[in-house]
Amino acid sequence: MSVVYGLWWRLTLKVEERFMCGIAGYSLSPDSTVERTLAAQALLAGIAERGADAVGYAWRSDQGAIDVTKLRGGASGLLEAIALPRSAQQALIHVRDFTKGHPEIEGNNHPIRHGAVVGIHNGIIKNDDALLARYGIDREEPNMTVDSEAIFALVEHHRHNARALTELRGTMAAAWLDERDSTTLFLARGRLRPLWIGRGRHELYFASTRRALRIVEAALETRLQVQEVREGRLLRVAGGEVVRERRFRTDRRYREEGSLTPVRTPREGVWCLERLAALASAAAA
Repeated sequence: MSVVYGLWWRLTLKVEERFMCGIAGYSLSPDSTVERTLAAQALLAGIAERGADAVGYAWRSDQGAIDVTKLRGGASGLLEAIALPRSAQQALIHVRDFTKGHPEIEGNNHPIRHGAVVGIHNGIIKNDDALLARYGIDREEPNMTVDSEAIFALVEHHRHNARALTELRGTMAAAWLDERDSTTLFLARGRLRPLWIGRGRHELYFASTRRALRIVEAALETRLQVQEVREGRLLRVAGGEVVRERRFRTDRRYREEGSLTPVRTPREGVWCLERLAALASAAAA
């Protein structure tokens, strides 16, 4: 507990200054003994300050079905309610600072479902409506307007072909699962949004920041090999390992309009880290 509290104290003094949304999650080998719920809570606490309009998570067992939970508000409303069974081999976690697609409409909040695909996204897709129209793809729900849906509609339509991601204009770090493929977690980094992975013995974690992976290390009392995913990369992850990596071309001419929004809810991160320390202590007892 003292280790987690020490990390909590240091990290609360280094709140991220500017960002938009946060993504995190994991892929685990069946041999992993990691406590699934605590791992998800640590990841959520690590990205908590990155958005407070909505929060959600999805998980999949070895049976293939994907379960999604999401609610309005910040991470503090979900942290202690997360519950993942021992069979959960993959998880997606998201906090939202919305830009397009009002959070009052549940379908706009992440994790987003489109057909067989469930995904999370940090960034802005500027040509989402045009892409959906080009392929004659309907929104999953008639009242949805969130731009992120275009990513998951494209990868479902093109069966995760990396070239499909070249059609997106905007910024992106994303992760998704597909109910047609029970073993794979997909990770993609496009333009101007960070994506980090941390490898354990039987685990692979990902998050918007390296800092979030440090929180995982402290809460789970483990060591990770951490690296940043390069722009224009699509990773296929199975059983806690990267099994395939493909490149795709990003639009390097794209520039963001204005600056990213400042932190609006720093207390979300502080509160969640404090509670995580208590949860990690209880789990270790």
